[in-house]
Amino acid sequence: MSKLSKSKKDPELYYYFSAKGEKRWMYRHSYKDYTGKWKEKKKQGFTSEKEAYRSLLEVKTKSVDGYTKEIDHSNITVSKWFNLWYETNKNDWKVTSRQQREMAIRIAINPLLGHYKLHELDKTTYKRVFVNMLLKSYKPSTVQLFHTLFKIGVNAAVDDEILARNRFTKISINQNLIEEDKLKGNFLSADELHVLLKDAEENENITVYTLLLLLAYTGLRRGEAFGLKWDNIDFKEKTLTVERTRDNKGVRSPKTNNSYRTISIDDKLINQLQLYKTWCKETKLSFGRKLRQDDFIFISFQTGKEYTDASILYALRRCIKRTGISSITPHGLRHTHATLLINQGVGVKYVAERLGNTPMMILDIYGHTFKEVEREIVDMFSASMNEVSAKFSASFGK
Repeated sequence: MSKLSKSKKDPELYYYFSAKGEKRWMYRHSYKDYTGKWKEKKKQGFTSEKEAYRSLLEVKTKSVDGYTKEIDHSNITVSKWFNLWYETNKNDWKVTSRQQREMAIRIAINPLLGHYKLHELDKTTYKRVFVNMLLKSYKPSTVQLFHTLFKIGVNAAVDDEILARNRFTKISINQNLIEEDKLKGNFLSADELHVLLKDAEENENITVYTLLLLLAYTGLRRGEAFGLKWDNIDFKEKTLTVERTRDNKGVRSPKTNNSYRTISIDDKLINQLQLYKTWCKETKLSFGRKLRQDDFIFISFQTGKEYTDASILYALRRCIKRTGISSITPHGLRHTHATLLINQGVGVKYVAERLGNTPMMILDIYGHTFKEVEREIVDMFSASMNEVSAKFSASFGK
């Protein structure tokens, strides 16, 4: 770069000649940061004076308005910010949130966007390089998760005054793709569910059968079922209360405030839980322990200790292999419960309360199922009116 020459437009604006003899423009802006220390922000390579001047004015405006953190971090890359954000806040997050964010940063955000400057990343580049590329390799619901986690990280940069605003809030993944993806192949018909539970009752231990029955008959999340204690079951009122979630990483509060709930359960599940409680008493005694009301419900017949969340996966796979029914996950039993309720004409508000979701979330996930039921209701109404019309026509014809 040749010697700098000042522009007449602004004392902090300069022009120079590149090694190829091409005229270029740059600015060098002096300002005080939030600690009162003098710093300089400079940028070169502009092809026109107008372009360089416009950029300089933006920097000056930020320094005058007090947004000096934006200037200080204007060169920070996406990877540098997200790594800093994660290391600073990871101990404040729940285990599942920490794992999700670490995974998203490691396998998606840093590889695809890491080298871009956070301040300069635009929506078009983000959608092309990040969202569209991920959709080639991941399910739409997974891409939605990565997108949501990216927005959370950018919001943190805004809160820290490193960015003025989040430019990515109005970008969305095709909701139809997500809805189809969430339910695709991961629910059973009533007949298939009957076959699955019958097989589990006959071929698996009592813990597996009771757990699968509970998941299918309540729509609980797997972690919520593992978090149940005996004092969460009211045998007299025939209710079940969700107060916590548990997996192999420990016990935590439920997923959302809506997840705290008390729901009704039927006689079949009540009778099975009573039978299972008797078995638990005998099993615990065989290991020299007494059953207490604040004990977790599901225990291993091999140790008498709390059942692990991985065990149900293997048991469910065995049932599927023996019966030949559609492949399904434990969470698919939640989808099955919701779908069967909707097919019986149960309203969205009740389904949401039972599953611990909001009505909007239920409509997002099961909207197409409600539409199918609505179509059937319309057809039933038409058939009923046609039947009445036929009777009247026959009467007048006589």
